[in-house]
Order: sequence, then C-alpha cells, then structure tokens
Amino acid sequence: MVKIFYEENRQELCENIEAKSLIILFSGHAPRKTGDEDYPFYANRNFVYLTGIEQADTVLMMYSGSGRESDKLYMLPSDLILERWNGRRIKKEEASDISGIDKFDNIESFEKDLERLLYTGEFAQVYLDLDVNFYKENKNEALQTAAKIQSEAPHIKIKNLNPILRKLRTIKKPCEIEALRKAEDITRAGIEAMMQASVPGMYEYQYKAEFDYALAQYGVCVPGFPSIISAGNNNFCIHYNRYCGKAQDGDMILNDVGAVWDHEIVDVSRAWPCNGKFTERQRLLYECAYRTSEHMFEILKPGIPMSEVDPMIRRYNYELLKEAGVLKSFDEIGTYMWHGGAHHIGFDVHDTVYVKDRLTEPGMVFCVDIGIYHEEWGIGFRLEDNCLITSNGCENLSRLIPRTIEEIENIMAK
Repeated sequence: MVKIFYEENRQELCENIEAKSLIILFSGHAPRKTGDEDYPFYANRNFVYLTGIEQADTVLMMYSGSGRESDKLYMLPSDLILERWNGRRIKKEEASDISGIDKFDNIESFEKDLERLLYTGEFAQVYLDLDVNFYKENKNEALQTAAKIQSEAPHIKIKNLNPILRKLRTIKKPCEIEALRKAEDITRAGIEAMMQASVPGMYEYQYKAEFDYALAQYGVCVPGFPSIISAGNNNFCIHYNRYCGKAQDGDMILNDVGAVWDHEIVDVSRAWPCNGKFTERQRLLYECAYRTSEHMFEILKPGIPMSEVDPMIRRYNYELLKEAGVLKSFDEIGTYMWHGGAHHIGFDVHDTVYVKDRLTEPGMVFCVDIGIYHEEWGIGFRLEDNCLITSNGCENLSRLIPRTIEEIENIMAK
C-alpha cells in the first residue's frame, strides 16, 4: 500500500465522525508468553488500516473537522541499547513515508497531551476502538483510556470507533484487491507444493513445511493465519492445528490456508487424496462441493443479502447430496455440513466488517466455503474460494488454484 491509501482511510473516517471529536487508536503490544518471552507482536488491524505502521506501543491521535495535518503519531524514541536486543525501531522519517503523517512525539508525552486536550473545551467526545472481542483483556489500552477519561473528565463522552471502521473496511479499494490477487498467487504456490509432495505416509507437519517453504520464496515468512492442515480422521476437527498426524494410503488431506501480502490476507481450502487418486466415494462428495461452488460463482452479484449466502450454499449442496443418495431430507444436512463460511477477508482473515442487513456490493470480498464431513465414510474436507463482487456479477479470485478433480490429479501426477 502507498501512503495515499492510509491518508484516504483517515479522511474517510473523520468524515463519519461527529464534530469536536478526538480520535485515538493504539497499535497494541505483545502479551507475555512465558518466563522472559513475549508472543510475537501483531499490531491492531484498525491501527494498521489507518497508518500502515506495525510497531508496538504506538498511538495515533486525530481531530475530526481538521485537515489531516493534525494527525499525530506517538512513537517509541530511539534507544540504541534496547534496539540492540530487540531490533531497530521505526524512525519518524520512515513512519512519515509509510503513513503520510508528519507530526510525531515520544510515547511518553501521550498521556500528558491527552489530559491537556480534554480540558481545552475543544472536544465534546473521544472516539476509541472498543472492540467487544477484547473486553476481557486486562491490558487493552483503549479500555484503560476510556476508564481514565470517565473518571477524570466525566464531561467528555466516550464513543466507539469500531462500528465505523467496520463499515469502511467492508468495501475494498483497488489497491487492496491487487494485494489480494498477489496473496492468491503465493497461496497457489504453497498449495501446489503440498499437492506435488503428497504421498501416503507423509506427516501433517511435512505438508506444513512444504507450504511454509513455498511462501518464504516470496518473502512471506508467516502465513496470514495459523494453517489448518490435516489428514484422515483429523479432518473432522474444524480448526485442527496440531500437525502430528500421518496420512494413510487413501486418506484425504484437508487444508485451510492463506498467504498475506501488503497486509491483505486470503483464505483458501483445498482437499485431495494423499495418493493422488480420488476413490468413488471421495469423488462423489467432492463433486457435490465443487458443483455447489460453481453454482454460487454463477449467481453471486450485487444486491443479494449477505445473510442469505450461507443458506444458499446449504440448500444447493443439500440437493446434490440428496441426488447422490447421501441423505433423504433437509433435516439431515447438519450431519454432513457443520459450518458456514461466507466471511469477509482483508486485513483480518475473518475481516472485521459490517454486513448486518447489508446487500452484496461491488468491492466486497468474502469466502464461498463448502465443507462436507461424512464420518461414516471417513471423508471430511472443504472447498473454499474467495469471491470478489463486481459491478455486474462476481470473480473467483482463487480460481487458478487447482480445484477440479482433474486439475488436482494432474498436478499430483507430476
């Protein structure tokens, strides 16, 4: 992303904020893992969406109604000793080139500046990113700041920024779609590497190693989310991540994976028999999933309620499973379809967007996920692709990743 992307995002946010408002977002920090070790740092995605900065203990402060020259970043100061141990910190010039922000101060100044601003009379409310998913996290800076303001400056109203940012993130800009396309290409390399390496007796961690190695060749050191890669009966754990199973001859390999490129994450599922040849039953179930996916990409277009996408998948797949003799009535569909999957992707793999009572619109990107789990037959898998809604229809962004039985068997034969 270039800095104009982040400048426009901040401008759009301010256009949706009341006048006389102070806006504050925190990048976050890595929680303690054990002993003297922290978890890897992962910046708050809304903060990154507005700044492009991925550094801990950084704060964005903005004023609504003002030009973007009022935007300010509070950052960690240079510290040669700590940087020797923990890595170099972003310099102001670098942060400006990334974000388009020109005003900076040390993080130590943030609380004093905030206290002063609250009593200037210029602001009636403070907007904070109060994500309900983090309400139980003790060290969440947004919650701590909200509590402090309510205690020390009760005349100031606290407003939640999160719903507004969710609405803004729902429609992807052209540069985001291009980044998603690149992430799809890299994900394709990883999935094809697993397919071509696949043999009976291979361990799940070996499949994962093939995927990770392929991504690393493109400079992607960590996938967009923890990879789900499983074999045989492990496929019946939807969010499996132990990687310790061994593929027996005839087992299906399930994977739910995605690369990240320029902050954008894709989410793709493919499945194949570890020996490279579908059995009759595997073929029957896979064809139901594939035909359902193809149907969805034929009918998805602007104007469809987002809440109806998963039910449409379920109903169509039911008819195919019934035709195949797998079940007799719709009441049985829950035995074989355990989850939906029409979640949006972007800065998060389950992107924090706003789709309640919303129709599909050009620029939305979400998953079309068909999972079939037949425990009696020992076959569980899902076929998941990424759908971009266009002006008059849709596009399957992950269509080039082998998805038909013929494509999968051919690439595994190589």
